[in-house]
Amino acid sequence: MAKKRIGILTGGGDVPGLNSVIKGVTYRATGAGMDVMGFRRGWEGLTHLNMEDEESKAAYLRPLDRMITLDIDRSGGTYLHSSRKNPARMRALPEFLDAGSFPSEMVTKKGETYKAWDVSKHVLKNLEALGVDTLVAIGGDDTLSYAQKLHKQGFKVVCVPKTMDNDVQNTEYCIGFSTAITRAHDAIQRQRTTVGSHERVGIFRVFGRDAGYTALYTAYVTSIRCAIPEYKFDLKKMADLIDADKANNPSQYALIVVSEGASWEGYVVQEYGEPDDYGHRKKMNVGEALADELRKSKKLDCIVSDLTYDLRAGSPDFTDKLVATTFGNMAFDAILEGKSGLMAAITEGRYRMVDIPDPKLGPRKVDVSTMYNVERYRPNYTGKAGMPIFLTNP
Repeated sequence: MAKKRIGILTGGGDVPGLNSVIKGVTYRATGAGMDVMGFRRGWEGLTHLNMEDEESKAAYLRPLDRMITLDIDRSGGTYLHSSRKNPARMRALPEFLDAGSFPSEMVTKKGETYKAWDVSKHVLKNLEALGVDTLVAIGGDDTLSYAQKLHKQGFKVVCVPKTMDNDVQNTEYCIGFSTAITRAHDAIQRQRTTVGSHERVGIFRVFGRDAGYTALYTAYVTSIRCAIPEYKFDLKKMADLIDADKANNPSQYALIVVSEGASWEGYVVQEYGEPDDYGHRKKMNVGEALADELRKSKKLDCIVSDLTYDLRAGSPDFTDKLVATTFGNMAFDAILEGKSGLMAAITEGRYRMVDIPDPKLGPRKVDVSTMYNVERYRPNYTGKAGMPIFLTNP
């Protein structure tokens, strides 16, 4: 009987803790006499893999064992690399694939219309050729949306949620979130000396395209104001609050952290660059736009710091390493039980296996009514008794 083989990939943006999942699954699988095949560059490792081309196989396939993964969890990033490819809506195909062999559709998103191909047939063909029995997909809502599609087509998939935005449905926690908050907290606390020395307003931009968890929790632990995508604030009111913060501070400075997707009434978030296969474009720095408004309305001198990529770089903190290692082991336990369509998660403060989120639900959003003080533009600090450790419900 052929050995059981597990596949594993990481998709979307990298975060600290991914390597702990890869190592955890590999160690458990090899210890149980199974093979592990890593796919490089996320879903691209299956869409662009040409099994008839040795160079292609060398580029996209990474057999994993204990020696290879021995020390990968000591650093951040992902050993398997990543991409934002969507096999169900490829905007361009590799040269060796015949476009006429795959179903296509015209997709309209955010005013742009383009032709996209669904190469799931090719993905499944590669998995079958490699003898992969179950695939472990580690990623955010985009990566997991295609994992659910594979599951519905009959291929076994188990998932692990990761994103510093912490916005995946069905779980209170995603790998990368704790390290992001830790890094943001440290950066802001360090910059207090510079902002205070020059008596300025410090504006800190963090990731959070659709959900404001990273900004909200950073504000929670640094005791500053924040702006999140879920609530359009009043610009004059925000300016008055920041101006008052500065005036009332003995060192004559003020701080605010803003999500990349935050906006105020009358402001439209600006985007640039080519969209990826999921239709996402990069967002212009809303921190700079806010700084311009504060200069005009209050003549405030502002410093804008973009903390985005710095928050996902480097090694994981304790929480992310703990959760990542646990999620990896939970995923393998589900594989041993022959399960599919499940995701490792934390709900009500407890580890559980849950259904892969339905892509139609979109990202998980901050509950403004309980978590955000719309009068003060700060986190809500009241009524926390009895809440799970991460102060939110899935």
